[in-house]
Amino acid sequence: MGNKILYTLLLFLGIEHLNAQFASVDITFDDRLLRSDEKQEIFALREDINRFFISTVWDEIYDDLDIALHIQIIFESAQSKGNVKTFNCQALFSNGSDLRYFDKSVQFYYNSGTSLYFDPVLFEPLPGFLAYYAYLILAGEIDTYEFNGGNSAHEIAREIALRGAASEYKKGWGSRITLVDDLSRNVGLRKARLAWYIAIDLIKDGDMDGALTELKLLLDGLEQSYDDVGRDHNTQYFLKVKSESIAYTLAQLGRREMLKDMQELDPDRRDVYQDALDLISK
Repeated sequence: MGNKILYTLLLFLGIEHLNAQFASVDITFDDRLLRSDEKQEIFALREDINRFFISTVWDEIYDDLDIALHIQIIFESAQSKGNVKTFNCQALFSNGSDLRYFDKSVQFYYNSGTSLYFDPVLFEPLPGFLAYYAYLILAGEIDTYEFNGGNSAHEIAREIALRGAASEYKKGWGSRITLVDDLSRNVGLRKARLAWYIAIDLIKDGDMDGALTELKLLLDGLEQSYDDVGRDHNTQYFLKVKSESIAYTLAQLGRREMLKDMQELDPDRRDVYQDALDLISK
């Protein structure tokens, strides 16, 4: 009987792992501002966070994304209220590519003896905070597979933020509502990111005409982003990460006019596109 229970448990864990959206979670802590006893209290937190992201099935449809998640948490202080120890932090979440979110106002309590679990109805500061960024990253990844595919994940993140803003631990949740709203309404960036990733796949498949069509949509999306929301931080970060690849790709396709358009759309990296133009001239 015991072997059957063990087998069932292993089977369940195996299936759960296969359906997990996050393939790996790289977590770093900066706890230099905490006292020795406070550091001891969060000793198990890193592993708890890792387990939380890996073992949770965040989306039933996109179950094979294999996202490499990077998290940095900077602990600023801790305070006790009764038997509850509350930690104040800053945090950074990234997919290691063009999705990167910095949070400068984080507050949560943590008990190492209990498992982290995200309840979509009952709000808890730490699981809610982690789940919020899980869904933001997930939304950004799904957006690269279908237009506005991340809408559902954005909406869940927004619901978490609204519950957080109405809780006793409301610190930072107003800004998180604004963030998810900004990401959702930046339709131009969402179009541009989708077009870029499709273009890369088409180039790998040797479909240069199809890739060129998508690259034109990339430029259209960037222009729409500027028209709709101005110099949005998230659009700027996408360009910072991808500008060299975009420039090189357009140069390889001999697209001088598109490179000149990118100089207008992305003036902070004008030299990057000029270098690509020079490659065509040689």
